[in-house]
This record gives sequence, structure tokens and C-alpha cells, in this order.
Amino acid sequence: MGKNKLLVVEDDAGLQKQLRWSLDAYEVVVAGDRESAMAQLRRHQPAVATMDLGLPPDPDGASEGLALLQQILAASPDTKVIILSGSQERAHALKAIAMGAYDFHQKPLDADALALVIARAFYLHAIQHENRRMLQIQSDSPLAGIISRDPGMLKVCRNVEKVAPSSATVMLLGDSGSGKELIARGLHHLSSRADKRFVAINCAAIPEHLLESELFGYEKGAFTGAQRQTLGKLELAHGGTFFLDEIGDMALALQAKLLRFLQERVIERVGGRSEISIDVRIVCATHQNLKALAEAGRFREDLYYRLSEIVLAIPPLRDRVGDSALLAHHFKNKFCASESRSVLNFSPEALAAIESYAWPGNVREMENCIRRAVIMADGPQITAADLGLPDGAAEEESVNLRQARDAAEYKVMVKALARVDGNIVKAAELLGISRPTLYDLMSHHGLK
Repeated sequence: MGKNKLLVVEDDAGLQKQLRWSLDAYEVVVAGDRESAMAQLRRHQPAVATMDLGLPPDPDGASEGLALLQQILAASPDTKVIILSGSQERAHALKAIAMGAYDFHQKPLDADALALVIARAFYLHAIQHENRRMLQIQSDSPLAGIISRDPGMLKVCRNVEKVAPSSATVMLLGDSGSGKELIARGLHHLSSRADKRFVAINCAAIPEHLLESELFGYEKGAFTGAQRQTLGKLELAHGGTFFLDEIGDMALALQAKLLRFLQERVIERVGGRSEISIDVRIVCATHQNLKALAEAGRFREDLYYRLSEIVLAIPPLRDRVGDSALLAHHFKNKFCASESRSVLNFSPEALAAIESYAWPGNVREMENCIRRAVIMADGPQITAADLGLPDGAAEEESVNLRQARDAAEYKVMVKALARVDGNIVKAAELLGISRPTLYDLMSHHGLK
């Protein structure tokens, strides 16, 4: 395996020679001005570059160096650029960092310290490259869009894998923005219908009088403006999967027609007389309690039972353990790449705000919030202010294991004592510990 390529942008021949000699662990490629630096960058695609800001025709200023930095980061956002600057150029070096340079090293050069900074830059580039490769591999999986370590969400994914090969109608329950359409697409791609169409319709987004013709299609002349025969979404999904989002908003009259379709698997276009046989797998979703709607007479009970052959409940983001921070990092990396920004990090206060906020809009709200923060952030860090979350969201949750254990211990002990009306012998039996141990715990927690 060959040496890693390192681009050295330096117009001083003596310093070029010194850097080439001290950095012999790398294949050093040298450039003395902006044009040759860009040519070397395109030819060798180095992971790391060192750069003097004072380049001809402005060797005493930084205009040429900063212009080159901007060009390098635009052409190759992943390249880690290390600025080599004199002490009097510190303000220019800091400006370069704000523009997206990886680090700066002060002249006169300390060979060992510089070698360490360069080695760390190569390591970071390799890690990010590997991370992207892993994301690419994952993106080939139908459920790759689900980013979660929460046991409840992972169980939903396992159930999707079990249910997908069947032809059963699936009902997805979950708050708005929690990932219902992502799960529906996963069901389609893991099924035998994956090579046919996935067609989605949002029942809440289409006016009641138009929804019927959207679903079933219409014949020419069926109503004013129907100038030609038009196929409905159900017909377009023939052989594939049909996803009805926000099914709870469907009008009762249309619910009856949908029920007939589910029973007979035939449709009639609006204004038509012939029955058309349709083979689709139905997946529907709602954030509403359909059972309660059925009891209130706003949703047909027979349709409810027909649609809910298999029900999958998607937990809201606030209930997914650890997923807020996990998703925040995922979206931050995604938007740093798409907005061509150098890699940003979250400040501790920003992470605390993310973890303690309830995210009523779930993953969709999180995605929008992080995108805005990536665009608005000034420095190399995303701050709590950049997130724009409501005040009071940033109470940092303790992740101290001893504190968490103490809190859980106290809670269980109080419950056990309450259950047996303060009887120490029975409480110890209930907790599965000895009486002296219970006395010790009570003493530790200040319980009399």
C-alpha cells in the first residue's frame, strides 16, 4: 500500500525542502501558487493539505491564501487544510478556521507537533470516509432510513421484516413526523411487490369532493371538467403497495366505498359502470385514535377492523431512549455535506437542549431544526442559540450511573414498602434482599 498523499502549498523553496524532509512518512506533492495548487489537488486528490496564506502575487498579505482555501473547500470539502502562519498573521489564521480550515500551526515550525496535527487530520479523514461508506452500504437496506437504537423502535423494524412478505393489511399508528411513511416504504421494499409501484395518498391533504376521484379515477364526462378518462391512485398501484396516510380524516361516505374495495377487491371509476379488479397491498397510517373515532361514530367500525389486520405502533421521538442525540448527529453530518460546510460539532449546551426537548414534531421537526442550525451556525460549533429551541429545554439530563442507580433504587424501595404497609420483613422478601440490606439501603436514602 502506497503512502498517503499530502499537498504542501508553500512559495518558499527552503521551507518546501524542510517540509518534504520532515514529512517523509507521506507522499508530499508541492505547489507554489494558487493555480498549481488547484492543479495538484485535482490530480492527486490529497486527504490533507498544509498551506501558507502568503502566496504570490500577495506574499505579504493573506488574500491569495484565503481565496485558495475557499477554492479547495469548494472543490474538495473533505480535504483537511492546515494553515501554517506566523504569529503576526494570527487574525488571518483564525479567519481561515472560520471559513473551514481544519487547524493552524504557528511558525517557526515544530516538526513533531506539526507531524501530530497532520497524522490526526489523516485519521479524521479516514474515519469520515469509512463512515460514509458504511452509510452507503446501509442505504441499500430497505429500513436504512430508520436511525435508532431504541428497543421499541428496533422491535417495530423487526416486526416490519416479519410482516412484509405477507399480504396482510397493515395499520401504522404514530405521531406526525415519527416515520410512518418510511416504515410503509420499508414494508413495500421487503415484500414480493418491491418491483412494482409504491403509491401514497394523504387523505387529510385532499378535499373530500376530490378524494374519491383521486382514489378510484374517473371516466370522461363524469363531471364538469372531466375531459378524459383518468386512472385513480388505486389502479396505478396495481400489483404494488398503496399507502393511505391520515386515514382518520377520510369522510364516512368514502369509507363505505373503501370498505367495499377491501372486501371485493374491485373498483368502479367515478361515472363508470364496469368493475375493475385491482390487486394491491394496503398500508394505512394515522396519528389519531381510530378506535375512539369509531366509538364516536366518526369512523366505520367494520372498516377499522378490516384495516387493522396487523397494527404497528411507532413510538414518538420523546420516548425513544438516546435517539434524540443519535438523530441530531446524523442530520448534522448529512446537512454539513449537502450544504458544503466543514464538519460542525454540537456544544455541550446544544446537546443538553436536544436531549431534554420533547420534540412534538418528532423526527421531521428534528430534521428541520438541525438543517437550520447548520446553515445559521457562525463558528465551528452549533450552539444552543443556533437550535432556536424554547427556553427551558436545556436542563441537562444526568448520565451519572451512581445517581441513576440511586434514584431507581429509592423508587423501587418506596414502592415495595408502600405495598406491604411498611412491613420490613415482607418488603425485603418482595425486593429479594435480606433484612439487614434493606435497613442499610433505608439508612443510605434517609428513610426512617
